[in-house]
Amino acid sequence: MLFNSISFGIFLIIVFALYWIVPNKFRTILLFISSCYFYMSWNPKYILLIFFMITVSYFSGKIIQRSDNKRKRKAILTLTICLCIGALFFFKYFNFISDNIVNLAKLLSIQLQPVTLDILLPVGISFYTFQTLSYVIDIYRGKVEEERNFIVFATFISFFPQLVAGPIERSTDLLPQIKSEKRFSYENASYGLKLMAWGFFKKLAIANLVAPYVDKAYSSIASCTGFDILFMMPMFAIQIYCDFSGYSDIAIGTARLFGIKLSKNFISPYFANSISDMWHRWHISLSTWLRDYIYIPLGGSRVSKVRRVYNLVITFFVSGLWHGANWTYVIWGLFHGFAQAIAGLFPRRNKKKSGARNLFSMLAVFIFWCVTWVFFRADSITDAFEVFKKLFGSVTNPSTFVHQNIGLTPMIGIEMLVGVIILAIFDYASLRVDVIEWLSKKKTLIRWSVYVLLIWLTVTFMPFDSGAPFVYFQF
Repeated sequence: MLFNSISFGIFLIIVFALYWIVPNKFRTILLFISSCYFYMSWNPKYILLIFFMITVSYFSGKIIQRSDNKRKRKAILTLTICLCIGALFFFKYFNFISDNIVNLAKLLSIQLQPVTLDILLPVGISFYTFQTLSYVIDIYRGKVEEERNFIVFATFISFFPQLVAGPIERSTDLLPQIKSEKRFSYENASYGLKLMAWGFFKKLAIANLVAPYVDKAYSSIASCTGFDILFMMPMFAIQIYCDFSGYSDIAIGTARLFGIKLSKNFISPYFANSISDMWHRWHISLSTWLRDYIYIPLGGSRVSKVRRVYNLVITFFVSGLWHGANWTYVIWGLFHGFAQAIAGLFPRRNKKKSGARNLFSMLAVFIFWCVTWVFFRADSITDAFEVFKKLFGSVTNPSTFVHQNIGLTPMIGIEMLVGVIILAIFDYASLRVDVIEWLSKKKTLIRWSVYVLLIWLTVTFMPFDSGAPFVYFQF
């Protein structure tokens, strides 16, 4: 069940109405049942996998919390991590590892028969695996206490707005909200709907508009010219940002309808003026998870420069591998790890930059991301290098590209440009104020003019077939 589908709209209206009608003591049960139904709409049998994760982490937390034996606590934690990561490995990485073992054996002149599994990747498995692990690890560290109510805990793991693509929530933030008694708030619901509308605009009117042309270019790299690549690289950067942040906005807005505040996942990332700054703004729930559970346990930055480089590279290696079972993702992660490590060798003396220098830094960071996104998007390392090879090829007449190569018409180009300008204005303003809250305080005529314009642009710009799934569903 996609957010951008009629079935989700009907589902959300029914759940929202029931949630505020039933007594408070039944609301958590309703959310849990609704979340199970939401997830089962993709593949019913994979609900068993979530139940497995929930059950393992729930009882592991209980045992760790109530045991004074350090060896026992550590053994249970290790077993839990192995079971959860093992399930993730089985579904997501088994075929990848198997293929690489076979390829390595060939280099050593050893013939092995590949063993592959014909199974579908469960939607959102990487997200809820990390969420379960953080809960158990935090109990082991003594940062949180066990959740005794199984239904409350199960709802924390399976909460449908953020189940399949985040944000990855911590138990300290989400569990208390699920358990708390709530009263309906018009302001909360209104804010949630407005944030959802903005998320739908980014997904439908920008990401889905751009996606077919980026896909077509990547599917025919051999026929691309330098101009094609120059267009394709920033367009994919815009597409993936609008697609993923659009999902996050819809998820956060949906949760607001139920009186629950999820963590912010993006803060105007393409206005970052350094690689480090970008990662403080991009997929924040994942970057902070990697920081707290990978980078800091390795020693963080309170070590020698050489060790810090190692810690960064390992952390971003995990980040790349988390995104997908393909060496392209690993290379993408390593690029960012080494970039951060190199930047760390040259401390910034003047934190405050002039307008021109700051603009240059933002442009440089954006170009770096556009370049690394090639590995993220390409189907193989060979395709990625072919893209860079084409980048330095002939730059033909732009009209050839527009009309012949991928069929981009001038009207679609104008729609893309308008969408990107609106996105840039919103993100720039967001650096200073909460745009939705600020707009909500304006006069009725002004704010409703903006709302109607946004809805009209969304309906006008979105492609006829706008049911494309969100990019991060595959992770």
